Amino acid sequence: MSTAILTGQPVPGSSIEGDLRALGYDVRIASDASDTETLLAQVPGDQRAAVVDARFVGHLHALRLGLTDPRFPLAAIPGAVTAQPAGRQALTRAMARESSAGNGTTLVDSLADRIVTALDTDGADVHRPELGSLVAAVPADPQARNEARQAVANVDDEAVRLKSAVKSRDGFFTTFCISPYSRYIARWCARRGLTPNQVTTVSLLTALIAAGCAATGTRVGFIAAGVLLIASFVLDCVDGQIARYSLQYSTLGAWLDATFDRAKEYAYYAGLALGAARGGDDVWALALGAMVLQTCRHVVDFSFNEANHDATANTSPTAALSGKLDSVGWTVWVRRMIVLPIGERWAMIAVLTAVTTPRITFYVLLVGCAFAATYTTAGRVLRSLTRKAQRTDRAAQALADLADNGPLASLVARATRARLGTPLLVAAAGTAVLAVSLFSGATWAPVAGAVVYTVTAGQALYRPLKGALDWLVPPLFRVAEYGTVLVLAAQADVNGALPAAFGLVAAVAYHHYDTVYRIRGNAGAPPAWLVRAIGGHEGRTLLVTVLAAALTASQFKVALTVLAVAVALVVLVESIRFWVSSGAPAVHDEGEPA
Repeated sequence: MSTAILTGQPVPGSSIEGDLRALGYDVRIASDASDTETLLAQVPGDQRAAVVDARFVGHLHALRLGLTDPRFPLAAIPGAVTAQPAGRQALTRAMARESSAGNGTTLVDSLADRIVTALDTDGADVHRPELGSLVAAVPADPQARNEARQAVANVDDEAVRLKSAVKSRDGFFTTFCISPYSRYIARWCARRGLTPNQVTTVSLLTALIAAGCAATGTRVGFIAAGVLLIASFVLDCVDGQIARYSLQYSTLGAWLDATFDRAKEYAYYAGLALGAARGGDDVWALALGAMVLQTCRHVVDFSFNEANHDATANTSPTAALSGKLDSVGWTVWVRRMIVLPIGERWAMIAVLTAVTTPRITFYVLLVGCAFAATYTTAGRVLRSLTRKAQRTDRAAQALADLADNGPLASLVARATRARLGTPLLVAAAGTAVLAVSLFSGATWAPVAGAVVYTVTAGQALYRPLKGALDWLVPPLFRVAEYGTVLVLAAQADVNGALPAAFGLVAAVAYHHYDTVYRIRGNAGAPPAWLVRAIGGHEGRTLLVTVLAAALTASQFKVALTVLAVAVALVVLVESIRFWVSSGAPAVHDEGEPA
């Protein structure tokens, strides 16, 4: 139970006490600052506490935004301040200061607002939600109170709440084809007690059924798969809208939302490949290529964003041009569409599945994603080359964690004293040598290429990744590892090798996504033992090349399958343990990822 302490002069006819109870607060009345301090001390430390001015006039949803959002330890709106257990100590200190300053007397101004000022003085991070047209005020006299009440009556807070349930930045398809009705589905679900996590799970099940329909290889199955994929995407939008509508954010929900989108899309790729195989067309290489390309696109996004997470302002001409284009309405939508975000991409896949063949679907998907990747990467390279910002140690560490270097690379870095060059050039050289070796035709050449790649992986991280283009190092490593598995499985030319490779890349990609969302949540990278246990990117790459050279094609297929299962078990068990029990921050993505 949360506790709200009402302070200040009570106002006849005020609904504030009832509003607080409607939000789940146990309401207590304080006569002055000293009494407020006493009542605050009586609230158990593991509960949320709030101090609210009894003269508060405003919308219920303004109070909801200010006093119930679980993502922030401290939050405030005019006339109200709240603290979760993590912020209680700061609130108690600020309250003690204000009680002492007032000498226990009743002051005219708002105690809650004075507490917020004291928190700011202490350097506490107080979240202030954007209220927009919502009203939240502490009127000083009857006339101001009447004006505030009239302002409340003039704004429909349910309409505002429903509108705010939709992401502020979505793709064209999502904004105009899904959100106009999905928000009402979200409200219907919220009013019936359905949680975002339940809807997320239903969305996953719907996508898996869609994959199963695609796997039938029949036209009816393909049509059903396309319809169900769109339905899954609608539910994917609804879960986040429920979270924003009712402020039901959670650590588990953030993890589910972050990982299930990838699981749904890649499972659907597998379903298409199975359906094509039933019709006599082997498109597993295309399915694996699509997954590799899409995952590497995401790594580019993540690496660039982490490199510039806390850098100083970008003064590059490219950034200035981008800002100007964003001021022209139609260019905003064009630029959002050409990067083929999840809404546009899933709509395209669904339509192509229903009316064409899996092979055509994958061809179009690969071309579209390749163009989008080229466009976004080129723009980010230009920004990086022309910007004048300095990257921080935090950004450099995030890039090092995303690189996923394992024990072999670490050993090489410690054992070699000679430094070969800048991180990006060394990583690019190693990747190029590995790529040439894969297509050389010699049985053991890929092993030699992987050894060189391992050496360069260790050399690439010998110093902090603070160069202008060093954020490209993790994506290069992803291309090298995933591409090696794809090429060697295709060269094995045995039935089942590519599906096994698909499973291995999916398991490793999950580990890399998990790393990203841990870093985003300021929870740090996965534990060192996990990276050592699954070998790091260079260890897995070297192992796969050795297996391909030493085993027959059939044996290589079995080895890939065993490796995929082993990696999947280790990373899934550790990931689930972490996200369910660690109390990591509930960080939800408010943009539409590619």
